[in-house]
Amino acid sequence: MRKRQLFGLIPVILLLLAPFGCQEKQPEVTYPVTEKGDVVDDYFGTKVADPYRWLEDDQAEDVKQWVESQNAVTFGYLEKIPFRDKIQARLTEIYNYPRYSAPFRVGEYYFFTKNDGLQNQSVIYIQKGLDGEPRVFLDPNTLSPDGTTRAFLSGFSNDDRYACYSRSEGGSDWTEIRVMEIETGRELEDRIQWTKFGGAAWHGEGFYYSGFDKPEEGKELTAANENQKIFYHRLGTPQSEDPLIYADPANPRRYFNVDVSEDERYLFLNISEGTRGNELFFKDLKAKKDEFVPLVQGFEFDTYVVNNLEDRLVLMTNMDAPNWKVVIAEAANPAPEDWKVLLPEKTEVLNRAGIVGGKIFASYLKDASTHIYQHDLAGNLEKEIELPALGSAGGFGGKKEDPLTFYTFTSFTYPPTIYKYDIPTGTSEIFRKTEVKFDPAMFEAKQVFYPSKDGTKIPMFIVHKKGLEFDGKRPTYLYAYGGFNASSTPYFNVSNIILLENDGVYAMANLRGGGEYGETWHKAGMLENKQNVFDDFIAAAEYLIRERYTSPARLAIAGASNGGLLVGACMTQRPELYKVAFPAVGVMDMLRFHKFTVGWGWVVEYGSSDDPEQFKYLYTYSPLHNIKDGVCYPATLVTTADHDDRVVPAHSFKFTATLQEKQGCRNPMLIRIDTKSGHGASNVTKAIEQLTDAWSFMFFNMGFAVDY
Repeated sequence: MRKRQLFGLIPVILLLLAPFGCQEKQPEVTYPVTEKGDVVDDYFGTKVADPYRWLEDDQAEDVKQWVESQNAVTFGYLEKIPFRDKIQARLTEIYNYPRYSAPFRVGEYYFFTKNDGLQNQSVIYIQKGLDGEPRVFLDPNTLSPDGTTRAFLSGFSNDDRYACYSRSEGGSDWTEIRVMEIETGRELEDRIQWTKFGGAAWHGEGFYYSGFDKPEEGKELTAANENQKIFYHRLGTPQSEDPLIYADPANPRRYFNVDVSEDERYLFLNISEGTRGNELFFKDLKAKKDEFVPLVQGFEFDTYVVNNLEDRLVLMTNMDAPNWKVVIAEAANPAPEDWKVLLPEKTEVLNRAGIVGGKIFASYLKDASTHIYQHDLAGNLEKEIELPALGSAGGFGGKKEDPLTFYTFTSFTYPPTIYKYDIPTGTSEIFRKTEVKFDPAMFEAKQVFYPSKDGTKIPMFIVHKKGLEFDGKRPTYLYAYGGFNASSTPYFNVSNIILLENDGVYAMANLRGGGEYGETWHKAGMLENKQNVFDDFIAAAEYLIRERYTSPARLAIAGASNGGLLVGACMTQRPELYKVAFPAVGVMDMLRFHKFTVGWGWVVEYGSSDDPEQFKYLYTYSPLHNIKDGVCYPATLVTTADHDDRVVPAHSFKFTATLQEKQGCRNPMLIRIDTKSGHGASNVTKAIEQLTDAWSFMFFNMGFAVDY
């Protein structure tokens, strides 16, 4: 959840922004007729109607017809926007630049990814040493005619002979693991199907992996994913012969993932009941014992393995440390009461820790910006790694003996730059700079702190052109996430240039529920405290209006997944604050989310309608259940996709149908349903198309014309 794809920046051209005269009156949209059923559920004496329950069956013919008719209306509307083609042309232009990942070493080779600019998928390259000639190792663009098959490296054998890669079709979270020989690039016949959210943990002549049973035909993208298991696959054997390593049929709704230590001595088993809290076990593979030894039991805290130093296990944990700490557990005596603190908890939140080149690199967040510190193996602070500015840095990966490591730095006006860090000398140098024609001096990014409803100070980043006059009329795009302990940090997004070029304002709020200030901040926005997140977002909108960055007629709100829930809740609670709403792949039915795919794993974050007390607060904010008849809601473009098997499209279907039924004014209520995409665009072409439609919809409904 903490990884973020980073896009580079582009040439900046001053554009004209003028009132769009024909928008004095919003054209009326005729929606397809959506039949209503008579389903009513009884939640502890509260009767809740669910008239669009039939839209949950995405394989039914009437649902497919509904999707086609909705898309026809949506694209018919979008095609009438006169400047839509110009925005698409500009987006295509600014996306067309080389994008690289930082390299990482496997034996005598280095791997990295590169996208020439408009390739649908980034290509995986390999080269011998840092000075070798790169060659294509795997090109995902060749795996499907339309470029919607994705592939990523997911594990390497410890003898550096083999690489696993995971591939997924059409944006689905389902993956198939395959194996390639590193030296020759030859693909082996091994196929591991029905895996999700995991890779290959190599040991000996094969690897451990977590997988599910094959779903019922036709239910692959909607059925609850239960009874995950751990297997071991030996190269050259069929998956059907893989021995079962771990299963827990008494607890079908738990996640199981494994990892193997760098020296292949320890196998670690991670067990969780959702997105927060885990149990951690380990097994000494050299001792050849079958039982797992507990490190942490119970699901109150989170604990992860950093590495091992011989028979000492290095762990990162928030046990009795809401801002996280690093500890040492002796394998012979691993109980938490015997742990020794290596890096104590600080006032800043510890985001990540790793051991590379005999050093510990610890990444902290201070007011949502990254700070990196280098320590020796005894935990003594040696130095802070100087970063170019306030922003986000990630990387510092590698093996314990590596003399080099790499990291990438980015910020709102700083395109991703890859640095090489020489560990013995402690020096950084630019390894690869994003080659774009962009002058960051034309723009500024600042951080403000505003009060939420209960007085809590909430940070927010604001980006705009330097010298911009704030007259309360600037088109403004307010984005946030606010959940699952995920931190929103400064990053470069090429798409935002469309807004900034047009004298617009981009704002990103760091709401409670995220991880910017540790587990205390997270808990303040989960379960019965979830309303705090919505209050924080509403207060961000009020701040932008009060400080005259914008006005309700010029403000758009956006978020995806849990952020889609955020937008859905805020547009139903305070519809008069916004002109445009973009709820993307959102969790909109808070009473039934846990019944689909991996939704049960979010109960630890949200609660469950199966619990009478939790039902009460879920029902009070569930976006689907709080749409009121006759209220004027903002112009809304809901987005989802047919292969989204994380937040199933039924959430967006039912939400849209209800909005169309109850909308009290002429603001359009549209849904854009992509094909062969999932929880986000499945390739670059689809990303450009989606962004084109979003920016066009926003400017059009704000009454502006974009003239390139």
